[in-house]
Amino acid sequence: MSQIAEPLDLQQGDRAEADPCRWFALPVLLTGAFLPILDFNVVNLALPAIRQDLGATPSEVQFVISAYAATYAVFLITGARLGDLFGRRRLFLFGVAGFTIASLLCGLSPSPAFLVAARILQGLTATAMAPQVLASIRVLFPAAEQGRALGFYGATFGLANICGQVLGGVLVSSHPFGLAWQAIFLINVPIGLAAFVGGVLFLRDSRAPHAQKLDVGGVILLSLTLALLVYPLVEGRETGWPRWIIAMLVASPFALAAFVGYEARLAARGGNPLVALSLLRNAGFVIGLIMALAFYMLSSFYLTFAVYLQSGLHETPLAAGLATLPFAAGFFVASLVSSFVMQLLGVRALTLGFALQVLGFGVVMLSVAKVLPHSLELGLVCAGLGFGTVMPSVIKAVIGSLDPQHAGLASGMMISTFQIGAALGVAIIGGVFYSALGAEQDPAAYAHAFVLALGCNVALLALGGLLSLWLPSERQAAV
Repeated sequence: MSQIAEPLDLQQGDRAEADPCRWFALPVLLTGAFLPILDFNVVNLALPAIRQDLGATPSEVQFVISAYAATYAVFLITGARLGDLFGRRRLFLFGVAGFTIASLLCGLSPSPAFLVAARILQGLTATAMAPQVLASIRVLFPAAEQGRALGFYGATFGLANICGQVLGGVLVSSHPFGLAWQAIFLINVPIGLAAFVGGVLFLRDSRAPHAQKLDVGGVILLSLTLALLVYPLVEGRETGWPRWIIAMLVASPFALAAFVGYEARLAARGGNPLVALSLLRNAGFVIGLIMALAFYMLSSFYLTFAVYLQSGLHETPLAAGLATLPFAAGFFVASLVSSFVMQLLGVRALTLGFALQVLGFGVVMLSVAKVLPHSLELGLVCAGLGFGTVMPSVIKAVIGSLDPQHAGLASGMMISTFQIGAALGVAIIGGVFYSALGAEQDPAAYAHAFVLALGCNVALLALGGLLSLWLPSERQAAV
């Protein structure tokens, strides 16, 4: 679901030069931004087929999404720093090759555990590929052309979101070459091969003149913290909450404390921590991180909506994919005008966006509950308009209160928070959905579980809207 796939390093030390192959290189780079977003969205429509074909449990289905998102969140900033250190072309090609191989392994998975492991590999290789895209665009294109190139870059996210919904349904329903859910992963193979060849032919290498060293200890401790939190939240319900699951949950805040302490000591020694704790002294930035976390837990909506439509209403994957188009269309339209809305309303555009989502998803809940029948599409359009209003503006609004020299790192922390929110949303709200569903399999039970889960999202979006009121306006931030 991620619409922003990499840290926005606004302080690049590289000087943009007119590379003669830059317009041939751009589609190759945009493919590297397109694939991780497509793969996050397209898998939702295949989850019922995956569960049936592989005999997966609900928790294993949740891990197919949350394992990918958590891995992406932890290693995103590390991937950007590896590109700075070893060369962005080299890391991009490594990431494309690895993502292609991981996609092949996903498509050939014989068991749920194998598929989850392959998805983790996808997340790892995506973090090597995606962070190089924006940095390379800033190096390859002169200032006069960067606006146009970045416009294509932004449009890629909307296109990936729409394609993820429609393409997933088409592939699972049409059974190309006798394949079902496997096709959503195997289609990445020819795309990845084309991107790899294009990268070899057209990409010029670059690296940061003063690249920061890797914070290996920070990556390990943050990975441990997320594992101790996400795994029990997904697995606990099915295992009956045994003592070892409870022990993992209890240990997670201690792991977080160890991570914070390690990062503080590293910063005190003059090192380059994964997370700049000094930024957390800024109240506006902290509020923004909490807001982003609540906002991106909406990723659970894609999971629960797909399961409700396919398993509850027995819609085909294609019909389920088309049912999400009103949301995707609203998002796409709003993203086109979000810059004008942001200029007009400033950070209060975020409040408007959250309000539209609360209203839209509220209508969706009432429609599914038969209180407002035949209003599902209207609610999805409204929610999509809200999502498209918030998404392109949230980072700009939040980092507006920070010193410009911290903009790149702050945006990286924000985007990692998005992915953590996605993983937690699937784990927690997905767990609410399956707990409410229980052993029931009738449409009414699925409708009840979906409404309850979406209600959790609406509450989080309302919280995000309230938090956005606490963000300082640009005029206040400048004082």
